[in-house]
Amino acid sequence: MKSDAKIFVAGHRGMVGSAIVRKLEQAGYRNLVLKTSSELDLRNQSAVAAFFEQEQPEYVFLAAARVGGIIANSTRKAEFIYDNLMIQTNVIHEAWKNGVQRLLFLGSTCIYPKFAPQPIRETDLLTSPLEPSNDAYAIAKIAGIVQCRTYNQQYGTRFLAAMPNNLYGPGDNYDLTGSHVLPALLRKFHEAKQSGSPNVTVWGTGTPLREFMHVDDLADASLFLMLLDDGCYEELLMYSDAPALINVGSGQEISIANLARMVQQVVGFEGELVFDTDKPDGTPRKLADSSRLHALGWKHRIELEDGVRDAYRWFVEQYVS
Repeated sequence: MKSDAKIFVAGHRGMVGSAIVRKLEQAGYRNLVLKTSSELDLRNQSAVAAFFEQEQPEYVFLAAARVGGIIANSTRKAEFIYDNLMIQTNVIHEAWKNGVQRLLFLGSTCIYPKFAPQPIRETDLLTSPLEPSNDAYAIAKIAGIVQCRTYNQQYGTRFLAAMPNNLYGPGDNYDLTGSHVLPALLRKFHEAKQSGSPNVTVWGTGTPLREFMHVDDLADASLFLMLLDDGCYEELLMYSDAPALINVGSGQEISIANLARMVQQVVGFEGELVFDTDKPDGTPRKLADSSRLHALGWKHRIELEDGVRDAYRWFVEQYVS
């Protein structure tokens, strides 16, 4: 990917897309095509077709998506499946029609079964039922993976799907009704500290294990994958048991209880932790097997506590200052 290559980052204002833009700019790429949702509704087939025909991007990072935590995923399933299916279908299809050289489709490890063997391998896809609370989002993302695979097989495209685990960092969503666990904890502890509350309630038992990765590490991995030499890249696309699919993770996990204690320490909240065991835990454990990516030479750089401190600084600057 030459420094003057024309690169479309779909969803550049979101947490993932903005991190990819930062990474590309740091690496010297300047010919970036960026459109807000008001400028280009990726759910609109004719608008996306016109955009690709006019702009003719050479590379695409598909980071645009409707995302959210347990509450949003379980109460707004129709929005999650419709919006994500439309966005990815339109972008992937037009990327093929307009000769895009490489496309990286970004999803989530929630595509894997609720009780998948741990750590979860790419080959575990579709081997047993999904977690019910986010099945609509997961099914949409699975459809995107299959679209990449089938377009590669039938049309000779070079489209790869990358599945990161739980992400956090600058640009995250801190709305308690739509956010994921880590930003929700940061906001809860911050507001409790500010109000002098004696305790903070955390959903569930605290026992589920999760893997977290700073979004800047995902952006680094995304560029790493896009820059792979042809031989390695083709091997990923043609991998017999899980073609065009690769996990992106740190390989490290932490319980929700210990995560809450880490956030408590970072924020400086001195009250009590209370676990609401009547609330759902979600998947009991979710650790991605990222050994294929690690074998290619990529590893995460930002350790969790350092990343949480960075995320908290960003939250205070954006939401409090």
